[in-house]
Amino acid sequence: MTSVLAAFLDAYTNALRRHLDSPTHATLSEGYELGRRALVEDISLLDLTEHHFRLVTAAEKAAAENAPSAASDTADPRLAEAALEFLLQTLAALDIATRGYLDGTRRYEQQRSRADDLAGRDAFRTALVESLQDGFFVADADGSIIEVNSAFGALTGYGAADVPYPLPHPWSVPSGPRYPDLGTEAQRFVIPIRHRDGRDLWLAVSTSALIEPENNEQIFVGTIRDVTAEHDAQARDQAASRLATAVGSATSVVEVLAVGLDELRRTVGAESAVVSVWPKHNTGPEVYMSGAIEPGTSNTRGPVLDERARTLLERARHRPARSLAAIPEGAQSSEGIVAPLGETGDAALWLRFAAPRAVTAADWTMYSLLIGHLSLAVQRARNFDQARSTSLTLQRAMLGPIELPPRFSVHYEPALPPLEIGGDWYDVVPLKNGTIGVVVGDCVGRGLSAAVVMGQLRTAARALLLRETGPAQLLSELDTVASRIPGAMCTTVFAAVLDPQRGVIRYSSAGHMPPILADVGERGRLLEDGRSVPLATFEMPRRPEATATLAPGSTMVLFTDGLVEQRGVDIYDGFDQIAEVLAATPGKLPREVADAVLSRLRPAAGYDDDVAMVVYRQPPAPLHLTVAAHADQLAGLRRGLKGWFAAAAVPHDLASDLVAAANEACSNSIEHAYRDMDGEHEVELTATCDTETVAIVVTDTGAWKPRSADPGTRGRGIDMMSALTEKLDIEHTESGTTVRMSITLPAIKSPVANPLRGTHRRMAG
Repeated sequence: MTSVLAAFLDAYTNALRRHLDSPTHATLSEGYELGRRALVEDISLLDLTEHHFRLVTAAEKAAAENAPSAASDTADPRLAEAALEFLLQTLAALDIATRGYLDGTRRYEQQRSRADDLAGRDAFRTALVESLQDGFFVADADGSIIEVNSAFGALTGYGAADVPYPLPHPWSVPSGPRYPDLGTEAQRFVIPIRHRDGRDLWLAVSTSALIEPENNEQIFVGTIRDVTAEHDAQARDQAASRLATAVGSATSVVEVLAVGLDELRRTVGAESAVVSVWPKHNTGPEVYMSGAIEPGTSNTRGPVLDERARTLLERARHRPARSLAAIPEGAQSSEGIVAPLGETGDAALWLRFAAPRAVTAADWTMYSLLIGHLSLAVQRARNFDQARSTSLTLQRAMLGPIELPPRFSVHYEPALPPLEIGGDWYDVVPLKNGTIGVVVGDCVGRGLSAAVVMGQLRTAARALLLRETGPAQLLSELDTVASRIPGAMCTTVFAAVLDPQRGVIRYSSAGHMPPILADVGERGRLLEDGRSVPLATFEMPRRPEATATLAPGSTMVLFTDGLVEQRGVDIYDGFDQIAEVLAATPGKLPREVADAVLSRLRPAAGYDDDVAMVVYRQPPAPLHLTVAAHADQLAGLRRGLKGWFAAAAVPHDLASDLVAAANEACSNSIEHAYRDMDGEHEVELTATCDTETVAIVVTDTGAWKPRSADPGTRGRGIDMMSALTEKLDIEHTESGTTVRMSITLPAIKSPVANPLRGTHRRMAG
């Protein structure tokens, strides 16, 4: 080996001198070939570099001695540059970045017997490892850390003094992910650790497998690098993205807070998230909560905050916008944080931790980012609600604040994109001769232009109805009106005149959806006669008109196309569903029928077009009940009467009064009419209704006990019947007693669609 080294050093000496005398590409090529030769002959890197610098030193000294006296004190820089260039060319073949270090380590182990080089080589390796900015470690085959550098100790808090560190390593997080198996290939992964001082960090680990030549055992060398900042930044971006996605589709404040508070609470690891909103400065706050609710802090209306929580939120809402505060302020560990929500000073947020924790700078950055996103979502929902309310108020004003005749219900359902005012409308107009005019229409398009057209056509149609124009003539005259209104072409309209007393409907349709009429206990049928083209499309000498019979208790639904037209769904499927609902709801009020129809046909994502709907119930056939004169028979009588009132579209509160009055009349007949008479006797009840009134007649064949001047605690049935009805008449004859009661049905207020239904709902998670 000595002869090989000596021969190599002689060759290196000669080649270096030739290069210093006349540096060329040829001499540099000699240096590169010498590097390859050094790799093959296993020449030590230290021997090579030491020999090089001895030659360079000698050459510089000789050059200085031969130089003129004026330059003898300064070394020729060209010589040093040429020598360094030659050395680098030689070392290029040794692949210093990888093979040089590993081969040097192997040679170091192989040459342990060289006592004269041991101290220097060990110091060199130690200096090299310690000079690394990344943490360096060596692990045995069992995963125990047997060697670390100073940077490793600084990153983890566990230095070289306490090695080895067997599995599980003291810096590992019990709840964190399991270390991957190191295996035989190079690996890179990121793991969480807990520093000795308690800080949670994230480290990027890079490992490689080696075989020790002395004992042929496998070891692992690797480096670690602190990537906590990068991990926190990525976590913040992901959390913000999740929150933005969660609240992106919410269109009201309650929806934003319902999903936003859940996501925020889970992301920051809080036990609960509470928001108080002060809708008006002179009223108390509305409370929204996600997560655990402390015992005693809720009631049937929703979450109720204790005095401390109310004070914290009250102070927080007056803080500057986008400012956060720990609770308690200034403490090393925080129970939670509070912050104003938005910039209007009417909402505040409190995140409460399950246990006090230290809030790091990275935590503050994440909390600020997430609360900022939630504030923007709440403000967007408020703007959305306000614009929706404004548009629906305008729509409702154009529809008109009408009072409906009894047994009608109307409904306007805005499309899901609610900031567009629609062109759908309805109108119900009582006429002089006891008939009722009904119009349902749908203008082409959306937005303000469609609403303007709708308002003009609706006004014209109402004027024509008040002139008692028939349905076909009304549509013909609307043709003329529509032809003079820009944008009115192709408007569809259904016009009808109902005669409740005769049970007849006359109608005509200008390309509109056919109404559905259902007799009691039967499926609905389409009123498809009397159809013609939409308004202002073709000149028609006369529009057709049709007539249909309104059977007692029948229900009719008139609607616009938004109710049944859905992408990918046959329109007749919608007709069938409406018919099924009508068959199943003959005993429901018209308002309840409308709700059932909307609920049955509403798409999962909501209606994408406006829906205008009118529901009408024809007065039912008279009710005749005969019961035995026994008190235990009254329960069945009350049930039958209550069902008939529902079919007659009598409002529930009014129906309850009438049932109580009828029950009292029947009780009097049972108790007083037959008190001294033997045998079985009966009480008869008849209920009738017309367009405006409901009448009940109770008849018996006995004689009532004369009314006492002082009835005491009993005998007040007549007073109660008089209080519960508008008109009461009791007739006593030789053949029995007849009680007649009646009441006038009230007009029905047209409902206003509420765009913020549920906005003020309190919620608890």
